[in-house]
Amino acid sequence: MSFLDQLQELSTKSKCFNAACWGIFGFGVIKLTTLILRCMALFADLYILPPVNFSKYGAKKGAYCVITGASDGIGKEFAYQMASRGFNVILISRTISKLEALKEEIEKKYNVRAKILAVDISADDSSNYTKIRQICDSLPITALINNVGLSHSIPVPFLETEEDELRNIITINNTATLMITQIVTPHIIQSIKSKQASRGLILTMGSFGGLIPTPLLATYSGSKAFLQSWSNSLAGELSGDKIDVQLVLSYLVTSSMSKIRRTSMMIPSPKKFVQSTLGSFGRRCGSQERYATMTPFWSHAIYEFVIDETFGVYSKIVNAINYSFHKSIRTRALKKAATLAKQQ
Repeated sequence: MSFLDQLQELSTKSKCFNAACWGIFGFGVIKLTTLILRCMALFADLYILPPVNFSKYGAKKGAYCVITGASDGIGKEFAYQMASRGFNVILISRTISKLEALKEEIEKKYNVRAKILAVDISADDSSNYTKIRQICDSLPITALINNVGLSHSIPVPFLETEEDELRNIITINNTATLMITQIVTPHIIQSIKSKQASRGLILTMGSFGGLIPTPLLATYSGSKAFLQSWSNSLAGELSGDKIDVQLVLSYLVTSSMSKIRRTSMMIPSPKKFVQSTLGSFGRRCGSQERYATMTPFWSHAIYEFVIDETFGVYSKIVNAINYSFHKSIRTRALKKAATLAKQQ
């Protein structure tokens, strides 16, 4: 008797076997259907659905948007593009000369008000937060963009990470973000109650370094993973206050933090990245399975989607690939530093 004949005979005699086959078939259909639906949602989020109307967040109504890390890179672009939408802005960063130049440019170009505050967020000093409270006092604030962040100077084993670098990363990425959000959010709630806007907005910059556990960037990776859980939790807490909270995930963007200067399909400029963020705000794009999270730039979204649907962000193989990638970066950086040292 052939194998197929044996299989057919077994199927006629065993109800359990038939049930198992149908169960496997049904499970496969469900998985395929959900995959197709997620693909359709990804495509709609990235290419079909219209951008949000920021008037509900107080655009062109005299409302203010607070932006941290505002003097360079992505933060500077958020300042430009929120001002272009009709928001007054409060710009917080470290370098007063850059802030003054940015303030003058924004007020002249977009005909909005800009307030500036220079503080060193890496110094976990209560006076910093006192100054932030003072500049926000009595202003109709409806939006907060938590952009300030710090990574390692180069990929480094955790056991070799200098204490100052470790503490600065946690202070800037986590402590300061939480403290500033606590200061600004009551102003947003009050502005909604006074009809300055119908909804409020809190947007926090995350990273693929937090999405995917990243060897040789362990402290930075952990700090950004913390923001994922915190931001999602905050979204649940503030939904009843009509505040939209969203974590924004990015892969690489040309910036002083990434030390990348050339754009490519996978590496947009800050301008392109912020355009995609504000253009698809409120949608998940590549973060189809994550609440209150978005991966707005199209190539980053597809990259995350593929990882999620294949190996998974927490898989051993993705971890190993990430380790190899950052080990190579570290090797090149150390070699370059050694060459420069010899030349001096």
